[in-house]
Amino acid sequence: MQSRLTALQARVLELLADAGAGWTLSGGGALVGVYFGHRTTRDLDLFLHGRAKLGDEERICRERLERAGLEVHVLQRAPAFLRVQVRDGAEDVLVDIVAEPVPFAEAPREVRFGASVLRVDTMREILANKLGALIQRSELRDLVDIEVLLEHGGDLGQGLRDASRKDGGFSPLTVGWSLANFDVRTQAALSELGEARCVQLEAFRDALAARIARVSRA
Repeated sequence: MQSRLTALQARVLELLADAGAGWTLSGGGALVGVYFGHRTTRDLDLFLHGRAKLGDEERICRERLERAGLEVHVLQRAPAFLRVQVRDGAEDVLVDIVAEPVPFAEAPREVRFGASVLRVDTMREILANKLGALIQRSELRDLVDIEVLLEHGGDLGQGLRDASRKDGGFSPLTVGWSLANFDVRTQAALSELGEARCVQLEAFRDALAARIARVSRA
């Protein structure tokens, strides 16, 4: 797999991997940097599973990165969420640290990342989160990520069950409604995707909705 992380993104992850805070790389950063390299990503998501709020993570993050000569600017701070912008000259990356009180569906794995060992969410865990994201927002990256996860053996039925356990408001019916209202063409225009890819994603959206309907009836 060819990672699509930028040099700065890879450097930040290597610096934070052994920070001792117990966070786990998830979302697009994990898919792009560890699993598939199928697209680029703007941000890195670090989850603290089983935690309702953040503790000393901001200090740990800042100390590690600033000690390496990087600029760190806090953009958003809340009890369970921290977003920082990390800069190195002209390049920057967003790092989100999220307290996630819901237990994970599957324990994270550890991978060698440069000179560090990085905790990374499994594909099963990410699929559940991506399915849940479909009812929270309409972003093309989620559809693209679900597509590649299913292409590489992701279990849709298991993903739906995992997502339901994570979010009491989640159901196949709500996902189906979200997909029916997912305007791929508008999102594709914003992402400057070509016509052929847009048509492909529209077909995948419809096929996914049909598969979810069949799974929910089984």
